[in-house]
Amino acid sequence: MTKTLLRGRILTFHAEPQSPDDTGAFTYLEDGAILIDAGRIEALGDWSDLSHHEAQVIDHRPHLLMPGFIDTHIHFPQVQVIASWGAQLLDWLNNYTFPAEIAFADQNHADTMARAFFDLLTGHGTTTAMAFCSVHTQSVDAYFSEAARRNMAMVGGKVMMDRNAPKGLTDTPQSSYEDTKAMIDKWHGVGRARYAITPRFAITSTRAQLEIAGNLVAEHPGCFVQTHLSENHAEIAFTKELFPEALDYLGVYERYGLLGPKTFLGHAIHLEPREIDLLADTGSRPVFCPTSNLFLGSGLFDDAGLRGRGIANAIATDVGAGTSYSMLQTLNEGYKVLQLQGQALHPFRAFHWITRGNAVAMGMQDEIGTLDAGTSADVVVLDSAATHAMALRMQAAETLAEELFVLMMLGDDRAVVQTYVAGTGQKPGAVA
Repeated sequence: MTKTLLRGRILTFHAEPQSPDDTGAFTYLEDGAILIDAGRIEALGDWSDLSHHEAQVIDHRPHLLMPGFIDTHIHFPQVQVIASWGAQLLDWLNNYTFPAEIAFADQNHADTMARAFFDLLTGHGTTTAMAFCSVHTQSVDAYFSEAARRNMAMVGGKVMMDRNAPKGLTDTPQSSYEDTKAMIDKWHGVGRARYAITPRFAITSTRAQLEIAGNLVAEHPGCFVQTHLSENHAEIAFTKELFPEALDYLGVYERYGLLGPKTFLGHAIHLEPREIDLLADTGSRPVFCPTSNLFLGSGLFDDAGLRGRGIANAIATDVGAGTSYSMLQTLNEGYKVLQLQGQALHPFRAFHWITRGNAVAMGMQDEIGTLDAGTSADVVVLDSAATHAMALRMQAAETLAEELFVLMMLGDDRAVVQTYVAGTGQKPGAVA
């Protein structure tokens, strides 16, 4: 098999930058090269040191090459729900999300949407995501089948929900156990796929189903867990009404053994002190979803406060309440959410967050999130002058940090020149 040598300016992180001056946290090469063999990175270095290798050379100069972006919370069945007008969380679910998800019982529809979904991910530079599928196993099969065709490292799972959802979109505790078990056996650890046990959120699961979910976690400790937490005041109040015995919202998941370092909790905005203590003690991962939180008027995520407790926060698009598939635009809105609270998001930390940072939160930094030798060759190529406004601003940019800030404030899919998944270039619509 022919090796590939990607040439361009290269940026990869080794640690989370602790300040704007922490240049030791990353490697930046003005004229660098990534040597790829059989889908993995064989070497990273200066062009002058690697150019002697026999390989197909793809010259991306003057563009910037980085690890592919990682999205830790997104809803696959909501590809046709994004940009639905005017509601807060619970009404939005009932009016838009649930009706759209019912259609995923049809395998042809699920397959068609999967192709579109993965085109959108790679078109925006995302090479790994953790996604909610619908309640139907057809949606899980469509999701992982398309991921396998593209050799993408993807996490996903069938939502478990046996109440407070319309007919055609609920399961039972037993059927959710059997279906989840079957999907884990079929997909988890096959190729680059990983499964996430997925009780949608406390409101849509009975105690019996949450107990079943906890049993699945105990039986399959290698799987992820994904759900939602404290996104909206009405949601929190309804949860407390449904589970009066719980100490708080997070206490519901605690009671059923659903917390731990592989548990990803979307939103986590309105937290009580005990819940913050519990997140820190269990190593569970809150997920910051800035475009969604602003779109639904849910609230402001306290990144600095949680980080100050040693909690590892992930960041994500949360499409379809999220308003963009772009992790660049996610950083844009995240920056603003944090500004409103007097918190800073420097571009070095921002780009670490959507690459190595999310990989570390997932425990997958040895596989994705960097350009280190031995990792998968998941790479995004970025053009910081992709639009007229960006090009004009870049004429005055003098530093790498300024360039990254231009990308995160003005960039979107137009700034993505190419996305490589395991060394193979991806173009929207290219995978038939």
